Order: sequence, then C-alpha cells, then structure tokens
Amino acid sequence: MDTTSYKTKSFNRNEVEHKWYLIDAENMVLGRMATQIATILRGKNKPQYTPHDDCGDYVVVVNAEKVRLTGDKMNKKEYIRFTGYPGGQRKATAKDLIAKKPIAVIENAVKGMLPKNKLGRQLYKKLFVYAGPEHKHHAQKPEVLTWK
Repeated sequence: MDTTSYKTKSFNRNEVEHKWYLIDAENMVLGRMATQIATILRGKNKPQYTPHDDCGDYVVVVNAEKVRLTGDKMNKKEYIRFTGYPGGQRKATAKDLIAKKPIAVIENAVKGMLPKNKLGRQLYKKLFVYAGPEHKHHAQKPEVLTWK
C-alpha cells in the first residue's frame, strides 16, 4: 500500500479564495445567525478548511437593529462590561444595547463563537456590521446569503 497517497493537504490563506457575503439581519434570530456567520468567518463551510489558518470569507451584516431574540431575552439578557476602575462594572439589557449601539449585539455574539487567540482576532476583523440597510462594500460585490 502506498502511504504517500494518504497525506492531508493543508491550505494556507494565500491558496484559498476569499469571498464576500452579505447578510440581512432583519427578523433573524441572533444566535442562529451568529453561528452561521462564525462558520463562514472560520471557513468551516469550505472543503479547504484548515483549523490553524485563516481560510474564511468576509461577512457584511446589514439591518443589525432589526435582529430578533427569542423568548424574553430582549429584557432579561444582560451584557456586562468593566470600565477598569473600582466599582466600574456596568450592565445593559439587550433592549438598551440595541437602542444605543445595535451593532454591538451581533459583534458580541459572533466574537464569542470565534477562537480566543491571534487567529480569532484576525477572523473578527473580517466581520462588518451596519445598523441600517446601507453598507460601503459595494465594490467587493458581496454575494447575498439567505437561509431558513
């Protein structure tokens, strides 16, 4: 048996073609959408997936302010941050955060699903979230993604 024919080919970021995708977040459930976005950013939807390298695509999300949360999470889900000063812990519900900074809800959900290392920080830079329907990536001709 020829064992040289069983070698696994590892791709790197230069050998993979990076596409641009456009996702409309209107009436989409936050968590389900975030898992799909994290999968695309990571490159797990491609046959050339390599765990230790950036093989993913770019994702543009529009209408972030119209994202949907199931149940009573809009009022009960809390986002906690720390200012760095003593007694500086701040809490905000999802409803407050969407009203103040709608892109933060999607960014936090996707960032939590990416690796916590250099690769994760690099993948996170390929996510572009906009509160309204307009975006500035028309030159890249993003492909519209829809799923149920």
